[in-house]
Amino acid sequence: MLLDTNSPLYWQESYANGRIPWDLGHPTPTFARLAASGGYPPGEMIVLGAGRGHDARLFARHGFAVTAVDFAPHAADAMRELNDPAHPVQIVQKDIFELDGEKWNGRFDYLLEYTCFCAIDPARRGDYAALAAHLLKPGGLYIGLAFPIGKRPGGPPFVVQPDAVIELLTEHGFKLQHREFPHDSVPSRQNIEELIILKRQSRI
Repeated sequence: MLLDTNSPLYWQESYANGRIPWDLGHPTPTFARLAASGGYPPGEMIVLGAGRGHDARLFARHGFAVTAVDFAPHAADAMRELNDPAHPVQIVQKDIFELDGEKWNGRFDYLLEYTCFCAIDPARRGDYAALAAHLLKPGGLYIGLAFPIGKRPGGPPFVVQPDAVIELLTEHGFKLQHREFPHDSVPSRQNIEELIILKRQSRI
């Protein structure tokens, strides 16, 4: 039976069978650099499709109030098991597209993105951009690693083109602040991921 990639069952099966190539097993080096740089004052951060929560815990250790969202039970359970009481992460087991209502509206200073955008059905990318605009405060930052860049059939992961992501987010009220090919990408991802940082300008 083929499972729908929009379903948590698809991702739960991937975890159960050890097919989780997106999981580095440790925080993303580029995000570790940003967290330690002092250039991003601690605030409220949401991590969508957080997986086992390596990056969520990284920013929590740097003083951020982090909410990590994933709808796969295995991922949520792993985050609960690894959660550090001294630097806790709020763990939400939920479909990201169900994060609606006043509780989430304009709540966050930062949205952290890595390997979530590329996992969703490309037909829902507009919904994802609208969600980012919904979650972030005006002036909030979208910090993402656009991955994988290039050409490949099918998915997930579905190919991501940074220019297209920037254009999509711009249409939803964002303005590009910074982009780079990180020097500290893990070797297998050198030049096939790009750091993009955009600021939420105004609520639509």
